[in-house]
Amino acid sequence: MNFIRGRIKIIDWYIISKYLGTFLYTLTLFVIIIIIFDLSEKLDDFLSANLTFWQVVTLYYAGSIPFYVNMLSPLINFIAVIFFTAKMADQTEIVPILSGGVSFNRFLMPYFVSAFIIFVVNLASNLYILPYTNQLKNSFENSYVKKNTSPSKRDIHMKLDEKTYIYMDYFDNKTKVGTKFTLDNFKGDELTKKLVADEIKWDSLKRTWKITNYSIRYVNGLKETMVNGTGKTKDTILDMRPDDFSAYDNIFENMSNKLLSEKIRKEKIRGTGIMNDLLFEQYKRYLHPLSAFVLTLIGVALSSRKVRGGVGLPLGIGILLSFGYIVFNQFAKMFSLRGGASPFFAVIAPTLFFGLLGLYLLKKAPK
Repeated sequence: MNFIRGRIKIIDWYIISKYLGTFLYTLTLFVIIIIIFDLSEKLDDFLSANLTFWQVVTLYYAGSIPFYVNMLSPLINFIAVIFFTAKMADQTEIVPILSGGVSFNRFLMPYFVSAFIIFVVNLASNLYILPYTNQLKNSFENSYVKKNTSPSKRDIHMKLDEKTYIYMDYFDNKTKVGTKFTLDNFKGDELTKKLVADEIKWDSLKRTWKITNYSIRYVNGLKETMVNGTGKTKDTILDMRPDDFSAYDNIFENMSNKLLSEKIRKEKIRGTGIMNDLLFEQYKRYLHPLSAFVLTLIGVALSSRKVRGGVGLPLGIGILLSFGYIVFNQFAKMFSLRGGASPFFAVIAPTLFFGLLGLYLLKKAPK
């Protein structure tokens, strides 16, 4: 504490309190507005499903509010910095600070202390909170909002390991049942085992799969052995889960970091075409919080000069740039998921571009 008191002065505490206070107030205001619009849009879905107020709050908004906070954080961060800094400049509070011998880089310190606090909160939220709150939000949306979206997936081909391949004609994520299931085992280029079943079903209690109406063909050179399971049911353990066949595009947001890393490891073997989605989600959790530093830098550089018209012009430019940042992020995401661009580059590119813009504006800022 003595070290902090020695390093952080009264003016630093003033700027930090202004920064974080404006950020929290603006974020709360935006979240309330979004909830009002979201509720008006989804009210018919809630009423048609006969959901109580408590169910909507605990099953949906308990998960969606952290999602909205995380989504809005870069935008609100930027607006908050520009608003209170431009107000300080308009009230001629910055000029005495710089005239008193404080360098512009030293003036930036409390801003980056505040940005670091926001960065840590966002990073912790991405890694330890959002994967679990997203489960609530997405599960609710998939059940009550996207109820007309088919939960089934067709023509599934998957490699489970170096020697095992599976195929399913159809898998229903609601009933956890697949039809026309085939499993092939290979030793090198030679088929050693072929299992065919009319139906495969996930047993959530035993954590195993049940196959029904099956036949197993064992191949050993020119020798073949058949096992006939017509009318019978058999438990089998396979390295796959119902989530591997999800038809919803929000499934990766629900995964914990451990599960996401495991999914990436398996995808390297399976090659089902979702590697970019998985990597983008993983990189996003670690790299997106860096926007707190970048947008803070741009915000201070833009709004530390006193201009005619008060805070209106800097605030307008800030809102335009913040929406530009969000649009850039969405374009980069689409290029990664649909265009084959590197997920790491797609995640880091907006931060790098706006970081360079921030350094340029910092160089031009009055000191």
